[in-house]
Amino acid sequence: MIEGVSVKPLKVIADERGYLFEMLRCDDKFFQRFGYTYLTAVYPGVVKAWHYHKVQTDHFVCVQGMAKVVLYDGRQGSITFGEVNEFFMGDRNPILLVIPPLVMHGMKGIGTETALIINHPTEAYNHQQPDEYRLPWDSPEIPYDWALKNG
Repeated sequence: MIEGVSVKPLKVIADERGYLFEMLRCDDKFFQRFGYTYLTAVYPGVVKAWHYHKVQTDHFVCVQGMAKVVLYDGRQGSITFGEVNEFFMGDRNPILLVIPPLVMHGMKGIGTETALIINHPTEAYNHQQPDEYRLPWDSPEIPYDWALKNG
């Protein structure tokens, strides 16, 4: 796993009324601070990639549908430099994914319904100077192919 990345399995508590699961707690070992919370939607088959942050740590939870979230460690000097990690998250695999600063990440909606991802970043979004840096989804700088892998 890429250095600094964490995965927290989420326990679903269900009864006849419905279900709930906690996402991020201030007593989680990886918790740093709260910036804000937002929801992003990814339509089936669509790739939203690549971007990274210089300061912010992201905490992704897919609360509807399924998404493939891919990370790439392009940090010079990292012990996991050049490593790619794939995470399949959502209805069938409720996890919280911690993405540290400078780790490139992107997502693809998989399945037949829109994937909804909630993020709890450590920093509030600065509209005048966003901590967001991008590469194209098909950048040759990242050794990853978003195509469906049958077999």
